[in-house]
Amino acid sequence: VDAMCYFTRFTASWEGVPSDLATANRLLPVDQYIGGIEHAILHLLYSRFFTRAMRETGHVDVKEPFKGLFTQGMVVHETYSRGSGMSRDWVAPADIRIEEIEGKRRAFLLEGGEEVSIGSIEKMSKSKKNVVDPDDIIASYGADTARFFVLSDSPPERDVIWSEAGVEGAHRFTQRLWRLISEASEALASISPNPAKDGDALSISQSAHKTLKAVQNDYDKLWFNKAVARIYELVNILSGPLAKVAAGEGDVAYCAAVRNAAEILVQLVAPMTPHLAEECWAALGNSEMLARTPWPVYDEALVVENDVVLPVQINGKKRAELTISKDADQNAVTQAVLKLDAVINAMNGQAPKKIIVVPQRIVNIVV
Repeated sequence: VDAMCYFTRFTASWEGVPSDLATANRLLPVDQYIGGIEHAILHLLYSRFFTRAMRETGHVDVKEPFKGLFTQGMVVHETYSRGSGMSRDWVAPADIRIEEIEGKRRAFLLEGGEEVSIGSIEKMSKSKKNVVDPDDIIASYGADTARFFVLSDSPPERDVIWSEAGVEGAHRFTQRLWRLISEASEALASISPNPAKDGDALSISQSAHKTLKAVQNDYDKLWFNKAVARIYELVNILSGPLAKVAAGEGDVAYCAAVRNAAEILVQLVAPMTPHLAEECWAALGNSEMLARTPWPVYDEALVVENDVVLPVQINGKKRAELTISKDADQNAVTQAVLKLDAVINAMNGQAPKKIIVVPQRIVNIVV
């Protein structure tokens, strides 16, 4: 099947003709086209030409093959070489070691110790040997770690600078997640997940469901790095409750809320670390594969924002932030602002001439 029209053929691959008009019209155009910049000027252009031609010949009715275009960044890496000009010899990252000598990074060959030059950061290519063998990464860290690092490092439309430190950081996170889930799994396996509506576990359920709502939006918009940042925050929030449950503490309602939050966490990381997520899902006592489980639904009552963060300005310059209930009246806001350490220090004992409270927006103090 030609690469310029395979998506049309996939709509009815069993047919003995190039396409089934009714099926193609129902399923096309493709919702999202994702590719590098070279795809946007070559394959995408040719696909549009083919679609126009197939429309003229009666194979499809659509005018354009794709609804949306997303151009991803490249994975890039430092270059290393010895010699110059026509005699320059490129060196692979696996063949050198990096040392920091007197505050400067220097590269040396593993075999022989000869110093080589550190060049610019460029798109990975075989010609310049600045490639990292995926098999080596998978053997050392696993496929989930490699995928998680690439998605977490920067917005997907930007280039990703490959670094061992970044991969190691992603690996530490996956190991931490597995440790937290596995240590609490025995206590949680027999508990039915149920979010808390009050009590000590309310904040746990609120954090989990707010994160679910936010990450779901991030995934829809391909903001994977933002999703990763929120998942990191949720892991930090759940580390204490999971340790508490693992130690045999907490009543049934508390454990049920932690189980619900833990399952949400595992489902959130599943698109990026599917193998780890399946292991965590099974450890929690689920018999059905996570890949066959519906996407979780957040509880509207748990994602309602009851608090508001107000910037506090003194003589027009921001000095602090105040987190307070949305329902707080002007007097409550004023009293809370004057108790903030940053405000007390900035005012230096002076009495305010005027305090202007713009509800749910900002607080201005005139000294």
